[in-house]
Amino acid sequence: MNRRRRVRVPASSANLGPGYDALAAALSIYLELEVTETGGALTVECDVPGVALDRSNLCVRAFEALSPVDGLTFRIHSEIPSSAGLGSSAAAIVAGLTAADHMYELDAPIFELARDLEGHPDNVAAAIHGGFVVCAADGPVRFEPPAGLEGVLATPPEPVPTADARAALPAEVPLTDAVHNVAHVSLLMLGLAREDFALIGRGLSDRLHQARRAHLYPRSVELVAHAAELGAVGATISGAGPSVLFWCHWEQTGAVMETLWTEAADCIVRRAQFAPGGADVQALE
Repeated sequence: MNRRRRVRVPASSANLGPGYDALAAALSIYLELEVTETGGALTVECDVPGVALDRSNLCVRAFEALSPVDGLTFRIHSEIPSSAGLGSSAAAIVAGLTAADHMYELDAPIFELARDLEGHPDNVAAAIHGGFVVCAADGPVRFEPPAGLEGVLATPPEPVPTADARAALPAEVPLTDAVHNVAHVSLLMLGLAREDFALIGRGLSDRLHQARRAHLYPRSVELVAHAAELGAVGATISGAGPSVLFWCHWEQTGAVMETLWTEAADCIVRRAQFAPGGADVQALE
C-alpha cells in the first residue's frame, strides 16, 4: 500500500516584543501538507499563489533533507500569509520534515534540522511544540498559554521580507537598550506565569528591533502605539512584520476586533488564538 501522510502545522509569532530571537508563540492559523507515494514524477500542488511547484518548494526541500522526493505528490493548503511575520517558512519547513520523519520512521532531530534550514530557532520551535517557547542555545523550552489570553492579528498590505528586516538591525546596540529588554522580558515571563495581564502589558516593551525597523512597517508601528486606545492589553510586531499581534483578555477580543475593522480598515484583521498544539501528523488510508 502506498504511504500517505497529512501534517498540520500552526503559524507562529516570534520575538513577542522584547524577546528578540528567543521567544515565540504558536497561533491558530495553519498550514496543511499531504504527501502521497504515487510512483510517478514529483508533483507539487498548492492553493497559495506564487508558491513554487517544484523541488524549490520549501515543504519539498525540507522533506528532501531526510528522504528522496521522486515518486511523491505534495498537496499544500495554507492559511498563513507569506512575508507577513507569521512563520510561513517555518511552518513549511516543519511540515516537510515531519512528513518525511513519520512516513519513513526516521526518528530525525526535527528541531535542529528545522532551525538550520530556517536560520533561527524561534518560529520553528513554536511550530513544532505549540504554546509559548523560550529558545536558548541548548534548545527550546515550551510552556502553556495562560488561560484567557487571546490574540488578534492586523496585517497591513505591504509585505516585509525577513532578509530586509534582519538587515535593518545593527551588530551592536546600546547597553541601556539591552538592559531595558532584559527587564521587560522578565516582566513578560512573570506576567505569563502568573496570568497577570497588567504585567504582560508592561512586559511587551521593546528597544532592540521594532524602532530600528520602523521604516519598513510604519503602519504597524502606528498600530502598536495605539494598542491601549484600541482596547488591547498591548501589541507587538509579529516576527519581521508587518503583522501586528494584539494581546487581549478574552473579554476584550470582540471589541478589539470591531475597533480594528474600523480603525485599521486597510489591514486584514483576524482572530488568532494562542495554539497549545504544535505540528500534528496523521497516517491516511
